[in-house]
Amino acid sequence: MVSDFKTFNEFMKKEDHSLTASMEDYLEMIYRLSMNTGFVRMRELSEALNVQPPSVTKMVQKLHDLGLLKYEKYGYIMLEEDGKKIGEALLKRHNLIEALLKILGVSKTTILAETEKVEHTLGDETIKCIEEFIDFIRHNPDVAIRYDAHKGSEDVNFTENT
Repeated sequence: MVSDFKTFNEFMKKEDHSLTASMEDYLEMIYRLSMNTGFVRMRELSEALNVQPPSVTKMVQKLHDLGLLKYEKYGYIMLEEDGKKIGEALLKRHNLIEALLKILGVSKTTILAETEKVEHTLGDETIKCIEEFIDFIRHNPDVAIRYDAHKGSEDVNFTENT
């Protein structure tokens, strides 16, 4: 219905005052970097995210204030249990979106940028649907093969409702 439409910014306003996209990026990267050791250094995080150390310090302090991690100034960053759970979910979301884009044929040169653009805009229900679709494709490789063949054809017929 037309009255349900809003601007992008209105759709993106978070009613639950949850994490910002930047906070999510930091938590996901801290989770990635700390998977083997249980911790990450500020310098490593700064390099991995391509941001200046003062920016890392500010964001780490915000995440600490939210109870998601603990850190020592100029030392280690370690995720608290809630931070680990969120980081794991964020990495899973990232990987699912990336897998979907691979299935769709997005090029290797743009897939990371496209994944980053999309991942902060999709809700849990959509992510669950993507997960189910990817699972379906993995269990039905013939569908993936037919899709790849279809992508190569020039004769695409869209209906009015597509």
